[in-house]
Amino acid sequence: MRRVRSGAAAKPRGQKRSGASRAPAAAASAPGADRARRPAGQAGGGSRAAVRQPSAKRRPQSSPRAQEAGPGEPPPLPPPPPAAPSASELDLGEQRERWETFQKRQRLSFEGAAKLLLDTYEYQGLVKHTGGCHCGAVRFEVWASADLHIFDCNCSICKKKQNRHFIVPASRFKLLKGAESITTYTFNTHKAQHTFCKRCGVQSFYSPRSNPGGFGIAPHCLDEGTVRSVVVEEFNGSDWEKAMKEHKTIKSMSKE
Repeated sequence: MRRVRSGAAAKPRGQKRSGASRAPAAAASAPGADRARRPAGQAGGGSRAAVRQPSAKRRPQSSPRAQEAGPGEPPPLPPPPPAAPSASELDLGEQRERWETFQKRQRLSFEGAAKLLLDTYEYQGLVKHTGGCHCGAVRFEVWASADLHIFDCNCSICKKKQNRHFIVPASRFKLLKGAESITTYTFNTHKAQHTFCKRCGVQSFYSPRSNPGGFGIAPHCLDEGTVRSVVVEEFNGSDWEKAMKEHKTIKSMSKE
């Protein structure tokens, strides 16, 4: 009799019901088997099974994680991703002693030494230019050649704002500060994103229609000391479709 009562009684809240709700339903569907297990004279066994059946319908089994949580409790969070290895945990092999000596000689942290090597070798043949708007709210850095190829476009907007620019892939451009100080103007196809400083109005860079995956950088907004030479090419943006079709290299200037 104890086994029958414990099977029909509700388990405490918060515990996983691994089939307890199914057992009474099976008993209700087979009254003959229930009577065979219940001693004579015990009443209400059938009503207990009938009461238990709707409760199983009110708790649909959504997922294994949801089943593990108790009623009213959120499902457990997934485990956090493994932390990145520190400098001491990296397997530098026979180069560890050289690396540590290099750090001490250059008086750099692990991150600083890695940045120095990346700046030196990641973009070989290029230099890091820095620049920004007039008021200084917007600042950026860009990796490009010391010998710049400038486009002088004569489309309706470039002609009015004298938009001379050179084009680089987005991966070589980094906004250092001023994201909140930048506003954008678009027109016509809305593909070109004409970004400029909300305070001083200077456009030091933008996303050109010819290369929406890159940036057009204004050479006159670069800091002094990194530009060696400048070559200016006129681009007939007033007849944009024809000029783009005839130009052989401008479309690929934002590619790596």
